[in-house]
Amino acid sequence: MACLIVPSLHTMFTGIIEQLGHVRRLEPSPAGDAAGVRLTVEAEASLDGATIGESIAVDGACLTVVAYEGRCFSVEATPETLRRTTLGALHEGSAVHLERALAAGARLGGHFVQGHVDAVGAIAARRDEGDSVVTTFSAPPDVLRYVVPKGSVAVDGVSLTVVDVLDEGFTVALILHTLDVTLLGKKPLGAPVNLEADILAKYVARAAVYAAVPETNGQESAAPRAEKAQAAQQVVKP
Repeated sequence: MACLIVPSLHTMFTGIIEQLGHVRRLEPSPAGDAAGVRLTVEAEASLDGATIGESIAVDGACLTVVAYEGRCFSVEATPETLRRTTLGALHEGSAVHLERALAAGARLGGHFVQGHVDAVGAIAARRDEGDSVVTTFSAPPDVLRYVVPKGSVAVDGVSLTVVDVLDEGFTVALILHTLDVTLLGKKPLGAPVNLEADILAKYVARAAVYAAVPETNGQESAAPRAEKAQAAQQVVKP
Protein backbone atom coordinates (compact mmCIF):
# COMPACT_ATOMS: atom_id res chain seq x y z
CA MET A 1 0.00 0.00 0.00
CA ALA A 2 1.38 3.42 -1.00
CA CYS A 3 2.00 5.93 1.76
CA LEU A 4 1.90 9.71 1.63
CA ILE A 5 5.03 11.33 3.04
CA VAL A 6 3.99 14.53 4.82
CA PRO A 7 6.53 17.22 5.76
CA SER A 8 7.00 18.05 9.42
CA LEU A 9 4.32 20.60 10.26
CA HIS A 10 6.22 23.15 12.32
CA THR A 11 4.49 26.08 10.61
CA MET A 12 2.69 25.34 7.38
CA PHE A 13 0.35 27.13 4.99
CA THR A 14 -1.78 25.89 2.11
CA GLY A 15 -1.49 28.69 -0.43
CA ILE A 16 -5.19 29.54 -0.15
CA ILE A 17 -5.27 33.30 0.43
CA GLU A 18 -7.68 34.17 3.24
CA GLN A 19 -7.88 37.89 2.63
CA LEU A 20 -5.99 40.97 1.54
CA GLY A 21 -4.28 43.47 3.80
CA HIS A 22 -2.74 46.91 3.39
CA VAL A 23 0.54 48.15 4.80
CA ARG A 24 -0.21 51.00 7.20
CA ARG A 25 3.25 51.69 8.58
CA LEU A 26 6.89 50.79 8.01
CA GLU A 27 9.54 51.62 10.57
CA PRO A 28 12.99 50.44 11.57
CA SER A 29 13.03 47.28 13.65
CA PRO A 30 12.96 48.21 17.36
CA ALA A 31 15.32 45.29 17.96
CA GLY A 32 18.14 47.62 16.95
CA ASP A 33 18.80 46.00 13.58
CA ALA A 34 19.14 49.04 11.32
CA ALA A 35 18.55 46.92 8.20
CA GLY A 36 15.41 45.23 9.53
CA VAL A 37 11.86 46.58 9.18
CA ARG A 38 8.71 46.38 11.26
CA LEU A 39 5.58 46.32 9.11
CA THR A 40 2.12 47.10 10.43
CA VAL A 41 -0.59 45.61 8.24
CA GLU A 42 -4.35 46.17 8.41
CA ALA A 43 -6.39 43.16 7.36
CA GLU A 44 -9.59 43.73 5.40
CA ALA A 45 -11.53 41.45 7.77
CA SER A 46 -11.26 40.42 11.40
CA LEU A 47 -8.39 38.18 12.51
CA ASP A 48 -10.40 36.40 15.19
CA GLY A 49 -8.23 34.54 17.66
CA ALA A 50 -4.95 36.01 16.44
CA THR A 51 -2.21 36.01 19.06
CA ILE A 52 1.25 37.47 19.45
CA GLY A 53 3.79 34.86 18.36
CA GLU A 54 1.67 33.19 15.71
CA SER A 55 2.74 33.02 12.07
CA ILE A 56 1.10 34.84 9.18
CA ALA A 57 2.21 34.62 5.56
CA VAL A 58 2.49 38.06 3.98
CA ASP A 59 2.73 37.71 0.19
CA GLY A 60 3.96 34.17 0.85
CA ALA A 61 6.65 35.06 3.41
CA CYS A 62 6.17 33.51 6.86
CA LEU A 63 6.43 36.23 9.52
CA THR A 64 5.82 36.25 13.27
CA VAL A 65 3.22 38.55 14.80
CA VAL A 66 4.87 40.81 17.40
CA ALA A 67 1.92 43.13 18.05
CA TYR A 68 -1.80 42.84 17.42
CA GLU A 69 -4.84 45.07 17.91
CA GLY A 70 -8.17 44.85 16.12
CA ARG A 71 -7.58 44.25 12.43
CA CYS A 72 -3.98 45.49 12.58
CA PHE A 73 -0.91 43.39 13.32
CA SER A 74 2.81 44.04 13.22
CA VAL A 75 5.57 41.74 11.99
CA GLU A 76 9.32 42.14 11.69
CA ALA A 77 11.24 41.39 8.50
CA THR A 78 14.93 40.64 8.94
CA PRO A 79 17.59 41.77 6.45
CA GLU A 80 17.67 38.21 5.04
CA THR A 81 13.90 38.28 4.46
CA LEU A 82 14.13 41.67 2.76
CA ARG A 83 16.94 40.42 0.49
CA ARG A 84 15.18 37.25 -0.59
CA THR A 85 11.61 38.55 -0.99
CA THR A 86 9.65 41.47 -2.40
CA LEU A 87 8.82 42.81 1.08
CA GLY A 88 11.61 45.36 0.90
CA ALA A 89 9.75 47.13 -1.91
CA LEU A 90 6.52 47.57 0.06
CA HIS A 91 5.36 51.05 1.02
CA GLU A 92 2.46 52.53 2.99
CA GLY A 93 -0.75 51.56 1.21
CA SER A 94 0.68 48.48 -0.53
CA ALA A 95 -1.81 45.63 -0.79
CA VAL A 96 -0.62 42.17 0.26
CA HIS A 97 -1.90 38.59 0.43
CA LEU A 98 -2.56 37.22 3.92
CA GLU A 99 -2.82 33.63 5.13
CA ARG A 100 -2.68 32.40 8.71
CA ALA A 101 -0.85 29.18 9.54
CA LEU A 102 -2.64 25.89 8.97
CA ALA A 103 -4.40 24.61 12.08
CA ALA A 104 -4.08 20.94 13.04
CA GLY A 105 -6.89 18.94 11.45
CA ALA A 106 -7.83 21.70 9.01
CA ARG A 107 -8.65 20.94 5.39
CA LEU A 108 -5.66 21.24 3.03
CA GLY A 109 -7.08 23.09 0.04
CA GLY A 110 -3.87 23.92 -1.84
CA HIS A 111 -0.48 22.32 -1.22
CA PHE A 112 2.12 22.38 1.54
CA VAL A 113 3.60 25.88 1.62
CA GLN A 114 6.27 26.70 4.19
CA GLY A 115 6.37 30.45 3.73
CA HIS A 116 10.11 30.20 3.01
CA VAL A 117 10.51 32.17 -0.21
CA ASP A 118 13.11 30.63 -2.52
CA ALA A 119 13.55 33.52 -4.94
CA VAL A 120 11.94 36.51 -6.58
CA GLY A 121 10.51 36.14 -10.09
CA ALA A 122 8.40 38.46 -12.23
CA ILE A 123 5.19 38.52 -14.24
CA ALA A 124 6.50 38.07 -17.79
CA ALA A 125 3.39 37.71 -19.96
CA ARG A 126 -0.39 37.26 -19.99
CA ARG A 127 -2.93 36.00 -22.50
CA ASP A 128 -6.63 35.23 -22.29
CA GLU A 129 -7.71 31.66 -22.85
CA GLY A 130 -11.44 31.11 -22.41
CA ASP A 131 -12.42 32.19 -18.89
CA SER A 132 -8.84 31.99 -17.61
CA VAL A 133 -5.73 34.10 -18.02
CA VAL A 134 -2.59 32.14 -18.86
CA THR A 135 0.22 33.91 -17.03
CA THR A 136 3.95 33.42 -17.49
CA PHE A 137 6.27 33.97 -14.54
CA SER A 138 10.03 34.23 -14.91
CA ALA A 139 11.98 32.13 -12.41
CA PRO A 140 15.66 31.39 -11.71
CA PRO A 141 17.13 27.87 -12.17
CA ASP A 142 17.16 27.27 -8.40
CA VAL A 143 13.35 27.32 -8.50
CA LEU A 144 12.77 25.80 -11.94
CA ARG A 145 14.62 22.60 -11.03
CA TYR A 146 11.67 21.72 -8.76
CA VAL A 147 8.89 22.81 -11.14
CA VAL A 148 7.08 20.25 -13.30
CA PRO A 149 3.93 20.41 -15.45
CA LYS A 150 0.81 19.82 -13.33
CA GLY A 151 2.90 20.27 -10.20
CA SER A 152 2.44 22.95 -7.55
CA VAL A 153 4.20 26.25 -6.97
CA ALA A 154 3.46 29.20 -4.70
CA VAL A 155 3.49 32.70 -6.20
CA ASP A 156 3.14 35.52 -3.66
CA GLY A 157 1.79 32.83 -1.36
CA VAL A 158 -0.89 31.62 -3.83
CA SER A 159 -0.96 27.88 -4.52
CA LEU A 160 -0.99 27.41 -8.29
CA THR A 161 -0.86 24.47 -10.70
CA VAL A 162 1.86 24.63 -13.34
CA VAL A 163 0.75 24.34 -16.97
CA ASP A 164 4.12 24.36 -18.74
CA VAL A 165 7.77 24.69 -17.75
CA LEU A 166 9.84 26.98 -19.97
CA ASP A 167 13.56 27.62 -20.25
CA GLU A 168 13.38 30.68 -18.00
CA GLY A 169 10.03 30.38 -16.28
CA PHE A 170 6.68 28.63 -16.14
CA THR A 171 3.04 29.24 -16.98
CA VAL A 172 -0.15 28.89 -14.94
CA ALA A 173 -3.82 29.39 -15.81
CA LEU A 174 -5.49 31.84 -13.42
CA ILE A 175 -9.22 31.18 -13.08
CA LEU A 176 -11.75 33.95 -12.41
CA HIS A 177 -11.94 33.16 -8.69
CA THR A 178 -8.16 33.47 -8.27
CA LEU A 179 -8.22 36.73 -10.23
CA ASP A 180 -11.00 38.06 -7.99
CA VAL A 181 -9.52 37.20 -4.58
CA THR A 182 -5.80 37.76 -5.23
CA LEU A 183 -3.60 40.49 -6.67
CA LEU A 184 -2.00 38.35 -9.39
CA GLY A 185 -4.25 39.68 -12.14
CA LYS A 186 -3.94 43.28 -10.98
CA LYS A 187 -0.14 43.58 -10.88
CA PRO A 188 1.48 44.98 -14.04
CA LEU A 189 3.78 43.07 -16.34
CA GLY A 190 7.27 43.08 -14.90
CA ALA A 191 6.05 43.23 -11.31
CA PRO A 192 8.21 41.14 -8.94
CA VAL A 193 6.65 38.16 -7.15
CA ASN A 194 7.77 35.80 -4.40
CA LEU A 195 8.33 32.20 -5.51
CA GLU A 196 8.38 29.07 -3.38
CA ALA A 197 8.92 25.66 -4.93
CA ASP A 198 7.00 22.62 -3.71
CA ILE A 199 8.69 21.24 -0.57
CA LEU A 200 7.80 17.67 -1.60
CA ALA A 201 9.70 18.16 -4.87
CA LYS A 202 12.73 19.32 -2.88
CA TYR A 203 12.64 16.21 -0.69
CA VAL A 204 12.27 13.91 -3.70
CA ALA A 205 15.12 15.58 -5.59
CA ARG A 206 17.45 15.37 -2.62
CA ALA A 207 16.56 11.73 -1.92
CA ALA A 208 17.12 10.83 -5.59
CA VAL A 209 20.60 12.35 -5.54
CA TYR A 210 21.58 10.47 -2.39
CA ALA A 211 20.15 7.22 -3.75
CA ALA A 212 22.29 7.54 -6.89
CA VAL A 213 25.46 6.80 -4.89
CA PRO A 214 25.15 3.23 -3.56
CA GLU A 215 26.46 2.06 -0.22
CA THR A 216 29.14 -0.64 -0.06
CA ASN A 217 28.39 -3.75 2.04
CA GLY A 218 25.93 -1.78 4.12
CA GLN A 219 28.66 0.68 5.11
CA GLU A 220 29.09 4.12 3.63
CA SER A 221 32.55 5.65 3.61
CA ALA A 222 33.32 9.31 4.08
CA ALA A 223 34.00 9.76 0.32
CA PRO A 224 30.52 8.69 -0.90
CA ARG A 225 28.92 10.72 1.88
CA ALA A 226 30.82 13.81 0.74
CA GLU A 227 29.96 13.04 -2.89
CA LYS A 228 26.26 12.79 -2.04
CA ALA A 229 26.30 15.99 -0.02
CA GLN A 230 27.98 17.86 -2.87
CA ALA A 231 25.65 16.43 -5.51
CA ALA A 232 22.58 17.30 -3.47
CA GLN A 233 23.48 20.96 -3.78
CA GLN A 234 23.67 20.89 -7.58
CA VAL A 235 20.86 21.84 -9.91
CA VAL A 236 18.50 18.96 -10.72
CA LYS A 237 17.01 19.72 -14.12
CA PRO A 238 13.21 19.32 -14.43
